[in-house]
Amino acid sequence: MLGRVLIAVAVVAALAAAPARAESHRVLLMPGVTYERQVQFTTYGPVAIHVVSAPRPGGLWTVRAHAAKDAAQGRERLTSIQERLSRESTVAGINGDVFSVADGRPHGITLTGGRLLTPPTGDRSSIGFGADGSLRVERVQFFGTWQGTGQRRPLTLNGVPGPNGVGLFTPSWGPTTPPVAGALVAVVHPFPTAVPNAELRGTVVAVGQNGPVAIPPDGAVLVARGSSVPRLAEEAPPGGGVTVRLLLSPSWGDVPEAIGGGPLLVRGGRAIFRHGEVFPTTLLQRGPRSAVAQLRDGRILLVVVDGKRRGYSVGMTNFDLAQALVRLGAVTAAALDADDSSAMAFDGTLLSRPSDPSGERAIANALLVTYAGVYAAPPSEPVLSPNGDGVADATALAYKLPRPSTVAVDLVGPGGVVRRLDAGAKDAGVYRFSWNGAAPDGSAEREGRWRLSVSAVDDLGRSSTAERVVELNRTLGSLSVSPATLRLRAGGPGLAARFRLTRPARVTGRVETRAGAVVAVLPTRQLRPAGHVLTWNGRTDGRLVHSGSYVFRVVAVNELGRAELAAPFAVRRLAG
Repeated sequence: MLGRVLIAVAVVAALAAAPARAESHRVLLMPGVTYERQVQFTTYGPVAIHVVSAPRPGGLWTVRAHAAKDAAQGRERLTSIQERLSRESTVAGINGDVFSVADGRPHGITLTGGRLLTPPTGDRSSIGFGADGSLRVERVQFFGTWQGTGQRRPLTLNGVPGPNGVGLFTPSWGPTTPPVAGALVAVVHPFPTAVPNAELRGTVVAVGQNGPVAIPPDGAVLVARGSSVPRLAEEAPPGGGVTVRLLLSPSWGDVPEAIGGGPLLVRGGRAIFRHGEVFPTTLLQRGPRSAVAQLRDGRILLVVVDGKRRGYSVGMTNFDLAQALVRLGAVTAAALDADDSSAMAFDGTLLSRPSDPSGERAIANALLVTYAGVYAAPPSEPVLSPNGDGVADATALAYKLPRPSTVAVDLVGPGGVVRRLDAGAKDAGVYRFSWNGAAPDGSAEREGRWRLSVSAVDDLGRSSTAERVVELNRTLGSLSVSPATLRLRAGGPGLAARFRLTRPARVTGRVETRAGAVVAVLPTRQLRPAGHVLTWNGRTDGRLVHSGSYVFRVVAVNELGRAELAAPFAVRRLAG
């Protein structure tokens, strides 16, 4: 559950400050991985683009194709998938392949850790990540065969076979095979993990009718229909051997992680308009989009475009997305499932705004960037102001270890002062601290920039570090506004904002909506240490503001940096 605590402070709060501006806002998610939200204004309306940038896969960073519920069928929300993985790593990612709403089976390939869950679709692109960290986008063909005492015969993988076909169901499908009327089922045990391009041999231990039948955890089940029933009965009797091949072309022997996708959007740094892949015409429409890309230096981009939200984000067409990826520096890129499935999350918390009426759609699989090193949470209060006003008087600090590790945790302050917070051998887990700006002897620490520094060496001998910054700044405190509800009429009294400065600062007052849109800005003033009052007459551009909920924000800037406080109030316009 750490993810929800961390991201709520780091990302949601950071971006809520200015959602209406055409700017980009970048924050650090985890070592080497950043998140940025861009807002573009087009002739069709605003477009919100979410971008995760990660190092080239390798070492502590991996890209994983992860199936919902770890199965070849079924659906699960992206945030739920991440929550299951957050104990063993820190995770950022987006939705994956197009899928069947009926059973949650993805349309294309799912290859995770070298294990093949579902086969590719040859008329669409498949997206793979090589062992060298390279992004591969290719049309991959699947040729599955089974062989008993006769010749090799075709089969499908983890899907109900055609009227006269044979299907192989592995433990990745689930606990039992689906019921298929008139089918012959042959239980094979033991049977190796379903890896592509290998001879997979097993022994038939039982034969039955129709199903469902249990799939052994270390076995598989062959299901035959129609004209294939007598062939399977004759050529794979109980006690007989069976050989299965799951061949890919190209073989992708160096690709341990792959997911279905398409169409190809960028090749050789150029946007592709005619991709020639089989997709519905909805891709020509403007809407939510998802994509993965690789830059020339090997970095990976995960991109989600919000859509179907007029006034916030109208979305993009696939070619618009291709052009946007080229502008971001993509050399190779491919699309993933779009529309209501499009979503981006970090450690179980949404970053994007999905268009599905439920808020987040359950999907078949996801493409994830995972980090296996130590992770430091953003401080709950990035600007610590322990002045007794009850606001930001203490900040919560935390770090997460995916594996047992030996750690050293320090707070490093101005002038190189070091305060040791933790050290020694630690189990995997989350470790939390609270700091109120005081030294070990209880005296006030020096104001300025402090740095939480965490170093770890895990039980595999891998070293990692993580850092977060806390500004210790007592300049601004004790903000209050009156009245709490401003009853506004022409010529009537205004709002008074009272606060205290402990040192000189340039001070600006702002009135904002609760969503962060700036309504009015008061002139900046250089003020001395003392109590002060800023007043506002309830007007913007010479006109009285509308009734509603607002925030008065005071920003103070000096040699220590920037400090700000905000207080809510309401406006009620009165007649006359």
